Amino acid sequence: MIRVLRLRLMLALVPAVCLSQSSGEPPKSPIQQSAPSATPAPLSAPADGANTPVVDNPIGEARASYRRGDFAAAIAKYQEILQQNPKSPDAYAGLVHVYLKQKNVEQAAEVAEKGTAQTASVRMRVARAEVWFRQGKIAEAEKEWVEVINSGYPDGRAYLGLARVRAASAMYKSARRMIEKAHELDPYDSDIQNRWVGTLSRSERIKYLQDALAGANNWDAEQQEDTRNYLAFLTERARQKRGSCRLVGKVDGTETPMVRLLTDPTHLRGYGLSVILNGHKSSLMLDTGASGILVKRSIAEHAGISKITATKIGGIGDKGRRNAFVGVADSIKVGDLEFQNCEVEVMEGCSVADEDGLIGTDVFEDFLVDLDFPNEKLKLTPLPKRPGEVEQRVALKDDEDGDDDTATDPDNASSSAKAQAPASPPPVSFSGPQDRYIAPEMQSFTHVFRFGHDLLVPTSIGKVPYKLFLMDTGSVTNFISPAAAREVTKVHGDDTMTVRGISGKVDKVYTANRAVLQFGHVRQENQDMTAFDTRAISDGAGIEVSGLLGFTLLRFLDIKIDYRDALIDFKYDPKPGTR
Repeated sequence: MIRVLRLRLMLALVPAVCLSQSSGEPPKSPIQQSAPSATPAPLSAPADGANTPVVDNPIGEARASYRRGDFAAAIAKYQEILQQNPKSPDAYAGLVHVYLKQKNVEQAAEVAEKGTAQTASVRMRVARAEVWFRQGKIAEAEKEWVEVINSGYPDGRAYLGLARVRAASAMYKSARRMIEKAHELDPYDSDIQNRWVGTLSRSERIKYLQDALAGANNWDAEQQEDTRNYLAFLTERARQKRGSCRLVGKVDGTETPMVRLLTDPTHLRGYGLSVILNGHKSSLMLDTGASGILVKRSIAEHAGISKITATKIGGIGDKGRRNAFVGVADSIKVGDLEFQNCEVEVMEGCSVADEDGLIGTDVFEDFLVDLDFPNEKLKLTPLPKRPGEVEQRVALKDDEDGDDDTATDPDNASSSAKAQAPASPPPVSFSGPQDRYIAPEMQSFTHVFRFGHDLLVPTSIGKVPYKLFLMDTGSVTNFISPAAAREVTKVHGDDTMTVRGISGKVDKVYTANRAVLQFGHVRQENQDMTAFDTRAISDGAGIEVSGLLGFTLLRFLDIKIDYRDALIDFKYDPKPGTR
């Protein structure tokens, strides 16, 4: 889908930072690199209509209602089944799926626990793990799905769950195998279908989306609109036959100064980059919480960027999404690099959260991205080659690669992963998604999770299990969700603090008492933290996001990002005189 950006926040107050290099171990990456057995014991397919489009039984009727988006009818049917059979695992699991689709995580968790107490069915275990995943309990969910598959039960949704875990952990080749297996087992499951479509070529995707929009689906109004816009974008790109975004020349890296963005003469609100769009220079905020390039309309007009298709841009705030459109820039220059034929998003309004625009660091995902904030420099260098690799395709991140015969990974795998070689000689370039490679020089990097453009960092906030925080240089300061804060400290309302983003003002803002954040090898003490409901961010990512690591913290770090392998290196390196 066309990307939705997490835009920067504007606050009335900016708290002080107390930061140190942690002497203890960083929060352990929760990913379990276990895998289901290659040949699980075969079992017969369930005889309840799960793998057939024919609706001839109550469970099948409920699932049909779910597939066409009639959630009220699905809930009613599942509840009717439970009245007749209080131990029905399929009814309990079905209810969990409906509530998760409705983004009612609390109700889904309640049903999952009740259903598990009634039956130890494999179906119920898989559904409960889906709730765990949405709650951010990735390790627990993965372990459950692996055990189910290794038990010999061919459950498509267990493979779907593992595909999500593997993709978030940059195990793209493994994720592809999992979603293909899920689709093989249950091709009529709409959630499996929605993920499987990302494995298709552009022409196949266009046909699939045309059929899905014309027929029954369970997408909400925003998903329907986004899908229509995305289909229009794909269709127009195919018609234009302009090719994909590409790097011009032999340059494979650059170093360029960051631009200071000031709130007033003595306060820094962030850093930007000088970006030349079709010959016109602009300073765009460098934002790890955003995706792609987003500019205000006047900049697009000067650069001659015209509309291809409409889209919506959403972010922090309670006023809904804003109108925007997608265009293509003939030339984009950053430092010594020039890219051609690359996507740009344009706000219909006069500004982008009071900025000329944003450039998400994910546009450089084919490089090792070094945000050297203490020295105010952006450095882009080649990623470490995999053993046996002979070629890398370097480009600016684009929403559509343009190759009609190349399937795109459903989790936005780096385009550099499309030209990899096997780990043993002879070196042969081949296409397709690849699994994470941790080079020797990156052994100390922190393992993070990638959901689209979002980089979620395992973060400790006390003696409770780790939480996932979004790394967001576009956010002025750190934030925490009230739910996460209440696990370690007291939370109270705060009428003096204003939080505003691209979607307007946040209605309810809180202050959390002292909280200590630890991630990577960094530890920060916060006497107070601003809190607001991060549900919208979590719903967008499909997993619980408990807070944001913002600019007032990150500005003291030299941050190296490897998007391809979901790795980040945080180094605390304060410089005297930094504002």
